[in-house]
Amino acid sequence: RSFLNREDIGIVLISQCLAELIRHAVEAHARPLPAGLEIPSKEHPYDPAKDSVLRRARGLCAPEDLR
Repeated sequence: RSFLNREDIGIVLISQCLAELIRHAVEAHARPLPAGLEIPSKEHPYDPAKDSVLRRARGLCAPEDLR
């Protein structure tokens, strides 16, 4: 939470497996800056269904817009 309140940070990178442990905090963050981005780790496979940024982006676009 301290990273999300700092003015000198624009992007917070967090591995997806750690984001799962604090999913409530990740989902609650709605401000554009700093942006929270989930990234894959070497130890855990990436699951696009759990990526909060990808889910939000899908909600902004209609499927016909992507063709």
